[in-house]
Amino acid sequence: MTDTGFSPERIDTGKPHSARMYDWFLDGKDHYPVDAEAATEVLGLFPGVKDTAWANREFMHRAARYVARQGVGQFLDVGTGIPTEPNLHQVVQAVTPSARVVYADNDPIVLRHAEALLQGTPEGRTAYLHADVREPERIVEYAREHLDLGRPVGLSLIALLPFVPDEQDAYGIVRTLLDPLPSGSHLLLSHVSAEFDPEVWARIEAVYRSGGTSVRARSHAEVSRFFEGLQLAVPGVVPATRWRPEPAMRVHEEQPVFVGVARKP
Repeated sequence: MTDTGFSPERIDTGKPHSARMYDWFLDGKDHYPVDAEAATEVLGLFPGVKDTAWANREFMHRAARYVARQGVGQFLDVGTGIPTEPNLHQVVQAVTPSARVVYADNDPIVLRHAEALLQGTPEGRTAYLHADVREPERIVEYAREHLDLGRPVGLSLIALLPFVPDEQDAYGIVRTLLDPLPSGSHLLLSHVSAEFDPEVWARIEAVYRSGGTSVRARSHAEVSRFFEGLQLAVPGVVPATRWRPEPAMRVHEEQPVFVGVARKP
């Protein structure tokens, strides 16, 4: 783990943070009362939000295993979130013990718990960078120090891009992260959508905005645009629980999250 000059006292417990609200949705313990309050408000508007969070998490597990089984032994996970086992490195190192994983997140509480993200297999390697996705060049430069960008990389952007509004150029950020990666690299992406219930989502957006967080749900067409120029794996861009479902999944019902995995040609 690198020295970022961060002091834990800088954690802002006065307003909710999306990563800590997500931790609450996943029944975690690494959040504050302000996060629980906002998350409870979202739950009141959308009673299925916990299932949505779990479906999203389970998609990450399946997608990471799939990409690892394609022979990809390196991963860059941006928007890591608070550690929730199994974490991405545990999933892929179960397939390839020597797999390398670089994590990046901007929430100070994730940094505080980053040591849990660095406990990989003896053969593998994990690293953590405290950085914002809006600094894609910085993330790529850090990844170069820990990954071989001459070999394929799995770029994981799970439940991250809804927090990058249009004016911050979400599509450009994804391209900046993808461009240095070689042929055979994969993009793993999930994104909430308002198409399933626009009225409810508008109220959920208001909850996040009141806490100082911009959030942008995107349509199927808008999510699909992130995969332009890439080779989508079957079944394409679909709701999370319909992407290569497995019997052991905790959530089977369709959720308002579009997901996909695609290979860079």
